Amino acid sequence: MTWFTTPAAGLNTEIQEQAAQHQSILTKPAGSLGQLENIAIQFAAMQSTNTPKLDATYIAVFAADHGVMDENVSAFPQAVTAEMVRNFSRGGAAISVLAKQLNATLDVVDVGTVNELEDLSGVLSMRVASATNNFCTQAAMSEVQCLQALLVGKEIAEKAQQSKADIFIGGEMGIGNTTTSAALASALLQQPVADIVGPGTGLDNKGIQHKIEVIEKALAYHKQANTSPLKILENLGGFEIVALVGAYIRAAQMGLPCIIDGFISSVAALFASRLSAGVEQWFIYSHQSAEPGHRIVLQELNATPLLNIGMRLGEGSAAASVVCLIKNALALHNNMATFEQAGVSDKV
Repeated sequence: MTWFTTPAAGLNTEIQEQAAQHQSILTKPAGSLGQLENIAIQFAAMQSTNTPKLDATYIAVFAADHGVMDENVSAFPQAVTAEMVRNFSRGGAAISVLAKQLNATLDVVDVGTVNELEDLSGVLSMRVASATNNFCTQAAMSEVQCLQALLVGKEIAEKAQQSKADIFIGGEMGIGNTTTSAALASALLQQPVADIVGPGTGLDNKGIQHKIEVIEKALAYHKQANTSPLKILENLGGFEIVALVGAYIRAAQMGLPCIIDGFISSVAALFASRLSAGVEQWFIYSHQSAEPGHRIVLQELNATPLLNIGMRLGEGSAAASVVCLIKNALALHNNMATFEQAGVSDKV
């Protein structure tokens, strides 16, 4: 048995029941706080306490390049991946701003940009290779590279745990990675490519159709070899996506809650759930992306996202945006008066 097939930690079901009972006696109609109630109950079960907290947030953005960019599948050039890593380091990207706003720890992890980056503040070099291969003509990565990328995610999740984080957010940066994610989702779920593919960074209809054709070509090429979720990751994955899979699995094994970001992160969460039993218990889904395939992936995960506000940036930006919402849920759970404490009549 390899480390990533070990099941996730279990939730504390006794505390979960107590938290649900507590929600039922707070001064509000039952269920009136909607998903905020569910979040508080889930957090209580994850943290094994009737007074759950979210004080420390750890964010890791995994960055890598994709060989499928040889097929001209993005509105942006491949150079943007490394340029954005530099932007993260300087504090100019959306996730950098949000991390500062939350007083969160932010690490950017270079898992495989085309060109090795110079030393940058807040950027960790954990490179597997200089980009994946073009999956239209060969496997995106070797088995060894796939296992190495999973280990990168494992190490980062352990770093988050060692930093005493209450929650882990995984983000990604990689020009071409919506193509990779759509290919992964289509292969794993046996869904028509056209139902999964979206505009990514801003493709027009002609670009979307080309993207569909590229992915269909790749799926046909790897059809016989895609015999398991792990093989699909090898044949069609990206280093940053595989690292996310590893991070989600290890976080769940250690009992560290994760906020899942958008389409790409949700594809990684789906693969994590296929490799390690029970990991999805540790996931909170931040939003439904504008990418059409995200709805399908969320349905497969039986996930109810907190927001649907048209976001599709990635980087972990939507996940970071719901941290305050989660904090509010926990504050309500911990601090609202019960009917008895407030002297308010309960429902007859």
